[in-house]
Amino acid sequence: MPDTVKDSEHNVNSNVQRTHILGIDYGRARIGLAIADAEAALPRPLDTLERVNRNEDMRRLRQIVRDHGVMQIVVGLPLRLDGTRGEMAEEAQRFAERVRKQLGVPVEMVDERLTSWEAERLLEEQSGRTMHKSVPSHVSPAHAPKKKVDGAKTVDATAAAVILKEYFAMRPSAPPSI
Repeated sequence: MPDTVKDSEHNVNSNVQRTHILGIDYGRARIGLAIADAEAALPRPLDTLERVNRNEDMRRLRQIVRDHGVMQIVVGLPLRLDGTRGEMAEEAQRFAERVRKQLGVPVEMVDERLTSWEAERLLEEQSGRTMHKSVPSHVSPAHAPKKKVDGAKTVDATAAAVILKEYFAMRPSAPPSI
């Protein structure tokens, strides 16, 4: 178990039992959030934060980590469709490193290609309406415009849940306990 710095304003210390994993769909305007119990591995959309500035964004994430007993964070890595890193992937990598340093919680990155597209399809199925007729061929589905559906339930938060789903699918299963 990693050591934590006591009484550091940058690290999240709490009496809450930390059993959850927070998924983050990082964006320049919004940060989609999803949560899952580490054992149950059933991610659900949590919220979407409108970006303010680095300090305020970190303050709000720190509070969410405390309130929800987060033991680990998974950030989506927005690779290009061909698998190469672009400007957004580099920005998401820097964001993930900042989160790890400032919140003192382990952070992993997961390939998030097509998660926003998958999230839109899931929301369309649930709401029974189409959000986008189609994505133009020159626009990557991950970079297509995102719209809010049913208030707080957004494509960004659902994309974060898809990122967590991918993380759990890649994670080796734990051996059965005796």
